Amino acid sequence: MNQAKRHFVLAASSLAALSLLSACTTTSSGGGDPEAQRKAIDAGADSALARLYSQQRGSKELVESARGVLVFPSFGSAGFIVGGGSGRGVLRVGDKSDGYFRMTEASVGLLAGAQSQAVFLLFMTDNALNRFRNSSGWTIGADANVSMLTVGANAQITSQTAQQEVIGFVMTNSGLMGNISLNGNRVTRLGL
Repeated sequence: MNQAKRHFVLAASSLAALSLLSACTTTSSGGGDPEAQRKAIDAGADSALARLYSQQRGSKELVESARGVLVFPSFGSAGFIVGGGSGRGVLRVGDKSDGYFRMTEASVGLLAGAQSQAVFLLFMTDNALNRFRNSSGWTIGADANVSMLTVGANAQITSQTAQQEVIGFVMTNSGLMGNISLNGNRVTRLGL
């Protein structure tokens, strides 16, 4: 394949990925009203947490022991060779919402399709939570290492994972995902 065709295929793939991503992340967000947007994000987070608690034994206790939890109830990703993802979420400290955020990702490689998933980031120490809160933009893998949840054969959370500073869960409609990485995902504050 000559270079011009390669560039065309790459550009077309990128456009298709962006179109898929746009379609996957379009939700009713209350339009331009910040209060309606906050309520929609909070309702989505409540629903995602309830689903996590019902599907993963031990997750409620782990979330309750965290200093803060960042919940992205609907993180959409899509792509064909070149892809990306985006979602809006809320930081919960105790039972209160403590800020609203966007998480984005970009990827290149062997990929095709689109999916939506819930992403949970648990800050297990005050130090980890404060570093996140004080950042102007936070990148997983650069600003903090996230230990993705390991599910044992009996579907319980392992105690090794629970000892990390930041723990991540990723859940699709079919349940908790294993062997997934969020390295390179960027989290920035929304002006809501």
